[in-house]
Parts: sequence; structure tokens; C-alpha cells
Amino acid sequence: MTIRLPDRWIWDSWYIWDGDVCHAFYLCASKGLGDPNRRHRNTNVGHAISRDLINWEILPDALSPSESPAFDSWTTWTGSCVQADDGKWWMYYTGTSRETDGLVQTIGAAVSDDLLTWSKVDSNPIVVADPKFYEKVDDPNWHDEAWRDPWVFRMDGDENWHMLITARANHGDPIERGVIGHAISKDMRIWDVLEPLSEPGQGFGQLEVFQYAEVDGVPIVLFCCGWRELNAQRLSDFGKRDATYSVACEKNLKSVDFTKAKPFEAQLVYAGRLVQKPSGEWYLLGFINEVEGRFVGEICDPIPVTADPELGIVPRV
Repeated sequence: MTIRLPDRWIWDSWYIWDGDVCHAFYLCASKGLGDPNRRHRNTNVGHAISRDLINWEILPDALSPSESPAFDSWTTWTGSCVQADDGKWWMYYTGTSRETDGLVQTIGAAVSDDLLTWSKVDSNPIVVADPKFYEKVDDPNWHDEAWRDPWVFRMDGDENWHMLITARANHGDPIERGVIGHAISKDMRIWDVLEPLSEPGQGFGQLEVFQYAEVDGVPIVLFCCGWRELNAQRLSDFGKRDATYSVACEKNLKSVDFTKAKPFEAQLVYAGRLVQKPSGEWYLLGFINEVEGRFVGEICDPIPVTADPELGIVPRV
């Protein structure tokens, strides 16, 4: 079955295996808010576990917003989980604060010994957008400072940790400034913000919820985009549909070309994540967004997938 809660909506999610147990973390908010659009400013990070990606046990929430002043005094948004060399688990996540009226997105972290109880590293962010490369909140071309959805991983043969970030370039056509932000760290705590791994002008106003994975030997960047953030050509080609996209890339992630990105149309889910079972098979999980104009807010059943060097993520048959 899906991850479905009777009293709360679920949307963006991220996953990590500890042995044969998969831990799902996800954004959630009370249906008591009435309007599902209010969920974005009333978030917790929920938690569930499974051994098969189908049957899930709901656990106590992992994170909630902090008291002011703090980088996450308003919201705790999308992130990712990794295990450090010493065995400690790190969760990197997005925060917005009441001090900035929720308009500035920054990235912080929490740590855990068991994936159950989390302690926030700092009340200040540990990664912020560098105006040398990225659009800031004072730019009149966008509604906020996009710097969120950190995906943290290591590349083969590289001692650095890499972070992929939803970001916007500080130049170019405003409707096509979406880029893949990039930062690196040796110790997981101090991060150097680098230039984007893609160029603006590739069809997207923003590219959300990045993930990098090598799926059946094909290096893939996964992301999502709502139809309102597509350029005119993509909107004409694909229509008013929100979707998860993918693009094959080089292993070093140099110059990712999002003009070649394709939507996953076999089943439209948003904020899709690639999850590999210990047995090796890959699956796509994402949240069911709107159906006939109604927001659903639950995680789909796992979709078997593989990868094609030209088409990106495709159904596995």
C-alpha cells in the first residue's frame, strides 16, 4: 500500500536503508488546516519504515520547526539522509525563518545515532546561496530565494561530499534561470558553495528535489518541475502537468544538460525518488499530487524502473 495518513497530507520524501530496513522521511501537515495549500507553511518531517517498500510502519516525527530565532523557525522542508564514516547519520534539510518572512531558503542539518532521535546541528544555516553565482531574495524576478532540497552523496573515488541544491542563476531569462546548485565538504559540516553544474536557459524556472543515482549502470539526475515553471516551448509540448523528470549525465556531473530532460509519464508523481532495494532492483516513489483538481497527498506504490542513456528513467518490464 502507499504511505497514506488519515489525518495528514504527505508530499516530498527521501529514503535511506539501514540494513534491510528502509527509512522514509517525508513532509507532512495536518488536514485540519482545511486548505492543502496551507501545508507548505505548517510542516513536520514525518518518518516511516518498511522492508519491502509496500508495507510501512509509521513512527514518531523526525523534525519540527525551531523556536525563533533560527534558520528553520517557520518550516522544515525537503532534504536527504546519509551515513558518515563514523556511523552517525546526517539529515540535511531546508529551512525558512519567520525572521525573513519565509522568503529566504537556507540549508541546515540534524544528526542521529539510530535514525529515530535527531539533534539539530545549529540554529544557523550551514549552507547559504552565494550571490556570486545564485539569485538572491532582492532580485525582483522571482518570489523567493530558491536554495533548498539538498541531496548529499559521495562520488566514486572522491573523498568530498557533494550537495545538489534547487537554485536559480543570477542571470538570464527569469523563466529559465533554474540550475543545479552545488556545494562540497570534507567534514559534512563546513561547505564550500561552487558554481552551478548546469547553465540557465534550459527550459525550467526551477528544478526541484534533485537526486543523483547510477541506475543499472546509467548515471541519472532526477528532479521535478511544476508546469507553471516551464518555459513556453516545454509548456506547449507537455501541457499543464506537474511531473518528475530525469536526464542521463556524466558520472562527474559536469555540465548537466537539462534540455535533454524527459518527464516520467508512465505514472505522474511529483518529487519522485529513486530507491534501490538491497537485492538490486530500482523503484520510483513520489507523491500523488492533484487528481481531478483535488490534492491527494500520499506516497505512491513503488514503480519498477530502469534507465536508458537517451530516455532517462523508464518503466522496468
